[in-house]
Amino acid sequence: MARVFVYGTLKKGQPNYKHMINTAKGLAKFQGRGRTVEKYPLVIAGKYNIPYMLNIPGTGHHVAGEIYSVDDQMLQFLDEFEGCPEMYQRTLMSIEVVEWEGKGGAGEGRAAAEGVVECFVYSTMTYPPEWVGLPYHDSYDSSGKHGLSYVLRESR
Repeated sequence: MARVFVYGTLKKGQPNYKHMINTAKGLAKFQGRGRTVEKYPLVIAGKYNIPYMLNIPGTGHHVAGEIYSVDDQMLQFLDEFEGCPEMYQRTLMSIEVVEWEGKGGAGEGRAAAEGVVECFVYSTMTYPPEWVGLPYHDSYDSSGKHGLSYVLRESR
């Protein structure tokens, strides 16, 4: 099992969360909520209003999201879903645990007690330069006050 941190449309209550709970795509177990230890720019960009975390450490905000434990099948699905490695790149990042629900071995409990876990995160280094000038968000909600409605893949 691998840990994945999601900050956009895959979170609970967001348009693509259905994929996280579709066991035909693999297993994803909610572990808790967290935020990036380093600051990153989270922007909403492109004609489909997709949330992107730009891989520019030290700029932007501590991005809020959810921590999942996923099996190899789900990780492979997420790589394909996220267009990895062209659109997004999957990298390890330190995530500060805000609220931990995960139950499991002593290793998981110890990691949560320390307050920081290493998670795979889908961020991007392949973006148009003008995206750096977009507004930065600390968390994403598809129906947030930003007014930029996410366009589902089925509707593109």
